[in-house]
Amino acid sequence: MNIETTLKEAMAIDGALGVALVDYDSGMALGVLGGGPGLDLELAAAGNTEVVRAKQRTLASLNMRDSIEDILITLGEQYHLIRPLNGANGTLFLYLALDRGRSNLALARHNLKRLEADLDV
Repeated sequence: MNIETTLKEAMAIDGALGVALVDYDSGMALGVLGGGPGLDLELAAAGNTEVVRAKQRTLASLNMRDSIEDILITLGEQYHLIRPLNGANGTLFLYLALDRGRSNLALARHNLKRLEADLDV
């Protein structure tokens, strides 16, 4: 699946507000879909790059030889899921913002995992 198709499928997840495919080496979004005035996906992509980098530094400092499956940020009205991709030299992640009242977190995590497996970058 290409980037555009992956983003469209991510937006079909119940409660999806916006999605981005992000390169955390540069902080640049390779693709975005959704968002709006209350959710600037380009800005969120850059900010969440720092979240991923910080967690990776922490794992390295602890000498943990493990990888991040996903990162969940819970807000009052939203969930933000960050899922680093195993391929693509390990420098990409999917970022999905969800409306808490309209989403199923477990199902959203499962769907992101499936999309990751099918994504061809």
